[in-house]
Amino acid sequence: MHRYFKIYKPYGYLSQFITNEKPRKKKKLLGELGDFPEETMAVGRLDQDSEGLLFLTTDGKESARITGGGVEKEYYVQVDGDITEKAVELLQHGVEISINGTKYETLPCKAFKLEKRPVFPERAKKIRDERHGPTSWVSITLKEGKFRQVKKMTAVVGFPTLRLVRVRIGNEKLNQMDSGEVIELSKFNC
Repeated sequence: MHRYFKIYKPYGYLSQFITNEKPRKKKKLLGELGDFPEETMAVGRLDQDSEGLLFLTTDGKESARITGGGVEKEYYVQVDGDITEKAVELLQHGVEISINGTKYETLPCKAFKLEKRPVFPERAKKIRDERHGPTSWVSITLKEGKFRQVKKMTAVVGFPTLRLVRVRIGNEKLNQMDSGEVIELSKFNC
């Protein structure tokens, strides 16, 4: 019987359960967030400094289906500066980024500026405050997921990412979960 979990991955955690690195620095791993079955895997990834909705499962077929490119993933991204309509338009149509040194044109996506600042749990590492210039929030929804894609996209249009929170995978939402919270599901809604 496969098991399914949704978690709010906190800032500073790796999207994995074991690490092959030599123990120079103690890395925070997903296994520290709960008592998961031995075969549990992360469905996709969030960078160590990204946070938000992440699925865990023992079901490899379901993991492959979700990461295979057909399921939407929505991110709320705090960017440096007051993002412009032109920058949002560029994001929507696709921009050229680099993946492992190769140029890559991102697929068209949904993107819009958030009028209200979203409310999330405080992050372990403070983000610079408004005294150092304005920030704004944008929603970006993708069906693809290249390495650090969202951060590269916002940087290319002139608004580097300060904070990235995944808020939705398919129809499953982060809602009001707390950082580090784990909820077991009967299946993924996506």
